[in-house]
Amino acid sequence: MAPGWERQYSWFEEHARPVTERMVEDLGVEPGATVLELAAGTGIVGLTAVQALGGGTQLILSDFSPAMVEAARRRGSELGLENVDYRVLDAEALDLPDESVDGVLCRWGYMLMADPARALGETRRVLRPGGRLSAAVFASPQQNPWAALPMQILVEAGHVPPPAPGQPGILALADPERLRGLLADAGLEDVEIDAVAFAYPFDSDEDYWRFLTDMAGAISMVLSRLDEDVLTGVREELGRRLEQFRGADGIELGAVSLVVSAARG
Repeated sequence: MAPGWERQYSWFEEHARPVTERMVEDLGVEPGATVLELAAGTGIVGLTAVQALGGGTQLILSDFSPAMVEAARRRGSELGLENVDYRVLDAEALDLPDESVDGVLCRWGYMLMADPARALGETRRVLRPGGRLSAAVFASPQQNPWAALPMQILVEAGHVPPPAPGQPGILALADPERLRGLLADAGLEDVEIDAVAFAYPFDSDEDYWRFLTDMAGAISMVLSRLDEDVLTGVREELGRRLEQFRGADGIELGAVSLVVSAARG
């Protein structure tokens, strides 16, 4: 997904800005802090945070994908940021010392991890006492038609099984109570969860399809395995279900993220 995310950096930065701004606000660290971003992708949230905080703030920008890390490095270089350490890290087994960071950011990452409980435990381990986590996951399917519509079609057609409880996926942590439980089990306290709404606009069906195949990782992986004639059928059905979201300027699909903040006591 790295090339698509890098090409669309500005698009994501603009349309998901409400989530980014809430996460940076909820992080609540002081200038000069050390901040770790997990599953950073092209680094939109972490780079925004380090610019906003200033004052010698240090950022460890990490992702499991080397290609994503390199894309983030290029963006940080364009912004002239020198206090960023770009690293390939596994969020479930962080190669970092205990109590080494003041804050952790993770936008749309924990939900895709095979073992989010382990990842949250690692997050707590590397946080200093009083350090804070600010993360985002996607809310319910009803609130996120951009992801729910194509997945519903794929499930109904038998191309993928219905998601099993606890299975990683775009909407895997949509239940606030499960999310609270995972955070509590990891030893994180003072949990707050807020819903932040935004929207993904697309000029056309083709524009939305390109987004699904180039940037929506979990969906793209399924689509890439289908034969061309099957893909044609999926696209046609998707077009029919998009009718309610069409307007004069194209298609607008709603999105809601749960932004969660917590602290290590």
